[in-house]
Amino acid sequence: MNDFDIIIKNGTIIDGLRTPRFVGDVGIKDGKVARITGAGGLSLKTADEVIDADGLVVAPGYVDLHTHFDAQIFWDPYCSIGGWHGVTSVVIGNCGFGLAPCAPENRERAMLALTRNEAISLAAMKEGLPWDWETFPEYMDSVERTPKGVNVISYVGLAPLFAQAMGGFDKAKGRRPNKAELDEMKEMISASMDAGACGISAQRLGENTLQRDHDGTPMITDFMHIDDFCELASVLKEKGFGAIQTNGLNIEECEKLCETSGATLIYNAIALECDQHGMKTEGWRDWIKWADDANQRGLRVTPQTIITGIDYQFTFEDWNMYDYSPLWRDICMGTTAERKAKMLDPARRQALREEFDAVKEIDANTMAAATSAIQFNTLDSTSVIMVENEDLGEYEGMTIAEIAAKENRHPVDVMLDIAVADDLLTTFATPPNHYNLEDMQELLRARHTLPGLSDGGAHMKFSWLGRYGTEYIANWVREHKLVDLEYAHWHLSAAPAAAAGFQNRGMIKVGAPADIIVYDYENLGWTPVTKVYDQPANDWRRVSRGVGYKYIIVNGETTFINGECTNKTPGKLLRNGQALG
Repeated sequence: MNDFDIIIKNGTIIDGLRTPRFVGDVGIKDGKVARITGAGGLSLKTADEVIDADGLVVAPGYVDLHTHFDAQIFWDPYCSIGGWHGVTSVVIGNCGFGLAPCAPENRERAMLALTRNEAISLAAMKEGLPWDWETFPEYMDSVERTPKGVNVISYVGLAPLFAQAMGGFDKAKGRRPNKAELDEMKEMISASMDAGACGISAQRLGENTLQRDHDGTPMITDFMHIDDFCELASVLKEKGFGAIQTNGLNIEECEKLCETSGATLIYNAIALECDQHGMKTEGWRDWIKWADDANQRGLRVTPQTIITGIDYQFTFEDWNMYDYSPLWRDICMGTTAERKAKMLDPARRQALREEFDAVKEIDANTMAAATSAIQFNTLDSTSVIMVENEDLGEYEGMTIAEIAAKENRHPVDVMLDIAVADDLLTTFATPPNHYNLEDMQELLRARHTLPGLSDGGAHMKFSWLGRYGTEYIANWVREHKLVDLEYAHWHLSAAPAAAAGFQNRGMIKVGAPADIIVYDYENLGWTPVTKVYDQPANDWRRVSRGVGYKYIIVNGETTFINGECTNKTPGKLLRNGQALG
């Protein structure tokens, strides 16, 4: 019998604990790190697999706190694209959304609730979900039975709980729950925590929310009263553990939630330019200062920050990122024929032009008009990438502003005329964020921030932010040198693991589960975006693969070698942050 299952030799070890880097060997046995030595320390030992990491970085896999793989985990064991970019553990159930609890008669409605706010394919869910659960603990059991290539923990999303306790998704809107309904939800949270949930989550964005229900209305929790939120969160204090992921609260409400729950509050998100929904965080330094002060007063707060260049490729077949402009939301809903008819309507066009011009004149960064930052920051700098109608070929490679100037037309008219003439099949691309490097460095180095967000499993037809860990290392460490590798890997692994309740993960140390990446630092990057038909029901998504990842190891088994999948599924459901049994 060999001494180890895997030996990684001669690699530059970054252990995720901010230990200064060193060149050494790592021995893995029975899914865990069994030995760490200097280079050559394990040269006389044997292993089933020996990885020569000379010139490569050996680091803990990334821990992705903000994903929506609640559905995709059932047909994609590796939770790609995150699993292709060094992510070895994910948190699902964010924003209060989810698929449990759910009675059989409500399954269609539960899936519909995810089709607009997270742009998850209804056809893929219908074909790909086993629906062998009703309660949240039963959903956890189903995830545990499902082969996984990454580790998974889950929040209890509050929206399905409201629907369950208040007679359905639609009946739960428009009123506060009564005491009996609150008590029922608290019982469900308690049972879910006992079954291994890591906490609770809720979106609370009000009337101007971008993440909307399938019919364009706000989600159940968007108007949740802070007192009801605190009442539900009090279960975490009774349990003595757990985290809360939320958004849309002000600082005073965050304080109240922390005090009531005693839990870690993961607040999404601090955005220097815009988050994945086009929102910029005004007064972001106030949030950072408050988080630092709150932690010194005993309130555990960890704001998650946007570190990626938010860019999209989209068509008007399924685009919903203009949704908090009521005018754009109106024309982006309905069948293709209905959307085209609305896009051609003169009255709607005039209103859209006026809205665009008015906000442009005020300030593209000001949300006073309660409209989309993406729309007014990037609509006219959006590019035409590809058209289906050959008659429109002259526009490929041009921005909307360039076309508008050439043809002396309004940018809104240009975009919509091209979309309609191409039967909504034109692929447009928004420009990426351009960050102030001093601000980004300040944000990254703030004592309580966490990097993100991938939104993995959501918005797959126009988003691929699962590259965030790769981008952190390639852009902020290698190119701009805002932080060093020791800090970056702590920030991407051990720090988020601790915040979400992962036990002994996000680090390379003896006795810890062996979730490890081995990569080529100088060549780390990602591929151009491509469209692939790899979803259930032959549905498609846009993807970008990691470049430079030589080995990805999960629980001591290699899942990827040079980007090629080994088809091993060693991932675990981590109940209360740890694998049981």
